[in-house]
Amino acid sequence: MSLTMQTLELKQEFNHLASDDQITKTVQALEANGIHTIVFETGSAAHEYIVNMIPNGVEVYNPPSRTLDEIGLTTEIESSVNFQAVRSRLHSLDRITQQHEIRKLISSPNLVIGSVHAVTEKGEVLIASASGSQLGSAASGADLVIWVVGTQKLVSTLEEGLRRIREYSYPLENTRTLQAYGKPSAINKILIVNGEQPGRITVILVRENLGF
Repeated sequence: MSLTMQTLELKQEFNHLASDDQITKTVQALEANGIHTIVFETGSAAHEYIVNMIPNGVEVYNPPSRTLDEIGLTTEIESSVNFQAVRSRLHSLDRITQQHEIRKLISSPNLVIGSVHAVTEKGEVLIASASGSQLGSAASGADLVIWVVGTQKLVSTLEEGLRRIREYSYPLENTRTLQAYGKPSAINKILIVNGEQPGRITVILVRENLGF
């Protein structure tokens, strides 16, 4: 029998929405670390807020994200005529002969919108990647960063965040990659953000189970 997302045995401790107390602790820690944080009840409310806060004409890069797909932001961003959608431009470039142009486009957009794999109660944000292509813009290349995060991704400690990546996020992403591309994923690179200059990063917490 082929492995599907429905047949995976996952650590369900990492799939429960956070309590009000955990959300409050996490928001306070993120704010103390220079990461502005807003809490929404629904993905649709978060979607509307984000679309309204994107300035006209800017370059927007949205790395592949199950969370953005689920709340309709992927389609909204890539079809918009109000700003420059980087991923739409990538579709016209050859991934073999135009790698340099591709790297430049995704490494330093005006704005990157995506998600993460875990956020700790101490305000640490974790993102894992096989290629690392989405990490550079989030770490320093983009002028502004917006991360949309379902509250099932909130964890107590950094070690729990790393466990969530290994034991929950990775098996799901690996299965998706096998189904979509016929090859496995990998946890090759992990970005941990402990703090930021105020005003650069905004975390949108959503009280719904979104993404991996």
